[in-house]
Amino acid sequence: MDSLKLNQYSEFLVKTFEEEKDRISEKGLSVSPIAAEIAAWYEKLRTAIENRDEEVILRAAIERIIRRRMLLGGNGKSVAMPLIRELVWARYFPDESIGEEKIAEVEQTIDRYLELKDIILEKNKIQEAQIHEWIYQLMSSDIEDRLNPTVKKEAMISYIFHNLSKMVTIKDDTQEIRDVQAFIAIRKSYAREDLAFLRYNLFNQYFGRLSEGNIEKTAQRFLDGRDEIDRQLNYQGRFKVFEFVKRQIPPFLILEDLLRKQQGKFRELISNPEALAEIVAQSCEEKYSKITAKVRRAIIRSVIFILLSKVFLAFTIEGTYERYVYGEIKWLSIALNIIIPVSLMIILSFFLKAPGKDNTERIIARINSLLFDQVPQLGKGLIFSHKPKARNAMDTIFTIVWFATFVLSFGAIFYVLNLLRFNIVSQFFFIFFFAIVTFLSYRIKQAADLYTVKDKQSILTPFVDFFFMPIARVGRYLAEGISQINIFVFLLDLIIETPFKGLIAFFEQWFFFLHSKREDLS
Repeated sequence: MDSLKLNQYSEFLVKTFEEEKDRISEKGLSVSPIAAEIAAWYEKLRTAIENRDEEVILRAAIERIIRRRMLLGGNGKSVAMPLIRELVWARYFPDESIGEEKIAEVEQTIDRYLELKDIILEKNKIQEAQIHEWIYQLMSSDIEDRLNPTVKKEAMISYIFHNLSKMVTIKDDTQEIRDVQAFIAIRKSYAREDLAFLRYNLFNQYFGRLSEGNIEKTAQRFLDGRDEIDRQLNYQGRFKVFEFVKRQIPPFLILEDLLRKQQGKFRELISNPEALAEIVAQSCEEKYSKITAKVRRAIIRSVIFILLSKVFLAFTIEGTYERYVYGEIKWLSIALNIIIPVSLMIILSFFLKAPGKDNTERIIARINSLLFDQVPQLGKGLIFSHKPKARNAMDTIFTIVWFATFVLSFGAIFYVLNLLRFNIVSQFFFIFFFAIVTFLSYRIKQAADLYTVKDKQSILTPFVDFFFMPIARVGRYLAEGISQINIFVFLLDLIIETPFKGLIAFFEQWFFFLHSKREDLS
């Protein structure tokens, strides 16, 4: 480690966290506490059904509300105020925290993307469906970016990029491609961004943030930019870069926590190596305990997601089939089909452990290197070739063994289900949700390892991957698919949510009316 002087990138990062932005003290939109309580409970149920990561729930809510309110047409003026009201109702933002200036900014943002869409359709003669998803994802991401600006998070992303991108080498591709892949991997692993946010941030890199001055130019090149962004998001070597970056993220998360908590005192802290190590250790312990609570919330959301989907299918398709074929419903198989997947998720929670002291020591060493070394020592870099090699006999053997393991795993499950006298439909639904549970368990395990520094895989990792990754990959596609077609999503959004939110708005106005009458008596 060099002398206790911050290196170039660390100096810039610390300065960014030292800067205090003056917040506008304008009094914002106020909502009824009763209406907010009801809406907040509904929002918890609604987000559980979609089973998203916490970091993207707000953006998803913005997109959902905008889509619903623009179903029969609309613009910024008709959508912005109701959108903000619903977000405050659901307690995504505190009461009176969003003023008229921000609401006007949201209104302009909506109109800007609608104008972009119209110009694209006019210039390219394509169907709206071809850009529909993109426009709403960009719009919702931009709105969250304006309502919830993250200057310090962006500074942290830039800092991580400068430290990690140079550790990645793609032997048969350009440095530009490497940088884009590192950019994507950092945003996925550190900021936990979903597809919409990734598209939005790549869009801003490609075109610049959408404004009145660049709408025409953006519309002209939009389709080319969209295709290039999708190519980068589907790059063949993306998983290798992501896995490498993800293993490097824990020290950056702890460093960010220190910078936020020690604001104004950080420079004094780093002048004392012993004090710095002690504070880092404290931060690690706090994060380890918080990740346990976060994992518990993820398990609860996953259980709700599985329960609602499984109960609906069990009492419609499965129950109907059994009544038609057997003349009665086989309640035991239905009960087992509901209980077993949920029980597996609950059992998982008992096997998740927080990182130990050795992990904390590795984080301390890496933070010291990040702050002071001109070339931080973060372990071995990543070097790979993304172009597939010619297949040989060994590759063919591995593929056959992989497929055989896949068949044997599912075959064993089918065998046990036959012993339990599950019918073919019950067996299908059991396998369906077993695959989803495997994927959700894998994702929750990844969340539990958020602060774990891994220089290399454990001995058991290849074994676990060999037997469970095929099932988990099937589960991922099924989980994503069921989130898209989930009947509860349709029912809640169109049949329930619209009139429900209308009732909340009505009663909110009624409460305000009663309040005004009470004031008249004063």
